[in-house]
Amino acid sequence: MRYSRDLRGYGETTPDPRWPGGARIAVQIVLNYEEGGENSIEHGDPASEAFLSEIIGAQPWPGQRHWNMESIYDYGARSGFWRMHRLLKDIPVTVYGVATALERSPEQVAAMQSAGWEIATHGLKWIDYRNVPAEVEADHIAQAVALHTAVTGQRPHGFYQGRTSMNTVALGCEEGGFAYLADTIADELPYWHVHKDRPQLMVPYTMDANDMRFSSGQGFGTGTDFFDYLRDSFDMLYAEGAAGAPKMMSIGLHCRLAGRPGRAMAIQRFLDHARAHEGVWFASRLDIARHWAEEHPYWPRPRPSQMARADFVARFGSIYEHSPVIAERVWDAEMGAVHDSAQGLAARMAQVFRQASEAERLAVLNAHPDLAGKLAQAKRLTSDSSAEQASAGLDALTDAERAGFTQLNEAYMAKHGFPFIIAVRDHDKAGILSAMQARRDNDTATERATAEAQVIRIATLRLQEILS
Repeated sequence: MRYSRDLRGYGETTPDPRWPGGARIAVQIVLNYEEGGENSIEHGDPASEAFLSEIIGAQPWPGQRHWNMESIYDYGARSGFWRMHRLLKDIPVTVYGVATALERSPEQVAAMQSAGWEIATHGLKWIDYRNVPAEVEADHIAQAVALHTAVTGQRPHGFYQGRTSMNTVALGCEEGGFAYLADTIADELPYWHVHKDRPQLMVPYTMDANDMRFSSGQGFGTGTDFFDYLRDSFDMLYAEGAAGAPKMMSIGLHCRLAGRPGRAMAIQRFLDHARAHEGVWFASRLDIARHWAEEHPYWPRPRPSQMARADFVARFGSIYEHSPVIAERVWDAEMGAVHDSAQGLAARMAQVFRQASEAERLAVLNAHPDLAGKLAQAKRLTSDSSAEQASAGLDALTDAERAGFTQLNEAYMAKHGFPFIIAVRDHDKAGILSAMQARRDNDTATERATAEAQVIRIATLRLQEILS
């Protein structure tokens, strides 16, 4: 089974985005423009809208229009948008514009363009695509791009569906013309997503620093709540940036929500707070996407989880000495992006080794050669073992040293029933000899556990060399 989700991401150490001017944080504000694109009988939909409004617990009205719901959305276009425009017109904002909403709002579109805002597509209609067939959603995306281009005079460079299906990101990749997709909340930095061997840049969005939580039962009650959350998010990310790990902060706004006066003050207070700091880059999502693509272009890397079984076993079958069964069982089990790193694949191989039977684990131990033994002299070691023994100088022993190793190997094997195993890359020649002398006298149960741990360590070092 291949696990589709990437739970590793960038790992413990994130890449330096190298924001322009050495900025410590990139602040990205999205203004969602959905008014006139929401579910409505008048728009040809089967029911009224029920999402992201002042009406807590609203339900769709099948076959009926909903006057209060429609007028809430009307407020966003008639009043909320203009308040947001006054607050943000000097900042590089990204608008998530629903194509049919933009079509119904020519004056607002002109104001967006006058402010120099990026207008990304927010799909054809502001509807839930959860159960929409893939071919229908693909057609809607194509219609959205065409209508967006006709209304604004330029095709959109970014795409955010919002109310997605499991097909949305794949369809966005296959459309082929987007500089970035934003239907992900998986990170605080852009990242490359590969679909059918084609890389697509993802610029993550946010559901937490988002005014949508004014419309939920558990969320922001006042503008002060919202400001406090934005300020604390900014301060944490700014501090991380100052410490050498800059990120991006996404903020999601809606005209009908944040455009209300009691909430708009939170936006003004946040802007004042952010502007009081040095090293803050206000950017559109397209600015960020273009910067990332230039500074961190996609480059293909080994992806063990995507290899064919025969190729995987051929490449990793000798990680556990002469024991391809470990690699075979790893491939046959669940694999995903977390196993594409040296640490992740080493952990899974170690797990499979530990789950093997006692006889199978003993066979792996016995597959390892003696250190500086007859196989080494006959040059019959695997390439990995040859390189490892050479790294500790075991390929250039004096006759006396070789005799000493031979004696210790024979004594160890006679007592414990398997060869002495140690990760030689962790030691020099003297350290290996010392360990052999000390471990020879251990009881066999202790030594068996030690040897198995060393097998895992050797495998980890080998994978680090291959996948670093």
